[in-house]
Amino acid sequence: MSGPSLRKLEAHRSIHHGAFVEAKRLTELLEMLYTDGRYEHAAEVADALAEHWEKRIIAHAESEEEGFYREKAEERKELSETIAQLKRDHDMMRTLIAEIRQRLSEQIDREVLTRFHALLHINRIHSADEEALLF
Repeated sequence: MSGPSLRKLEAHRSIHHGAFVEAKRLTELLEMLYTDGRYEHAAEVADALAEHWEKRIIAHAESEEEGFYREKAEERKELSETIAQLKRDHDMMRTLIAEIRQRLSEQIDREVLTRFHALLHINRIHSADEEALLF
C-alpha cells in the first residue's frame, strides 16, 4: 500500500516539483562549474547530483511502483499499458544514472552533463504524464 502523499494529486505533484527543482538547480551549477573548467568542483557536484537522483527521484519511483502503481492497476485495469510506460521511464532514468556513475568513476566529461540534462527532460515529461493519466 502506498502512502497518502502518493495518492493525492497535489501532494504527489509537490514531491515531483521539489525533487525536480533541486535536480535542475544542481544541474545548472554543474554546467557552470564544468564550463568554467573547475573540474574538481564539478565532479563533487556531479556526485551529489547523482545521489540526489538516486535517493530522491529513483527512490520515489520505486515507492510508486511498489504501491501506487499496483493500486491504480487494481482499481482500473485499462491503465496497464500506461503504467508499463511509466515504469519504462523509471528504467530509463535508472539506466542513465548507472551510466553517469560509470563515467564519473573515470572522469567528468560532457557526456555526464548530457545525461543529467536527459534525466531532467525525461523526468519532466514523466511527471506530467503520471499526474495527467493516473489522477
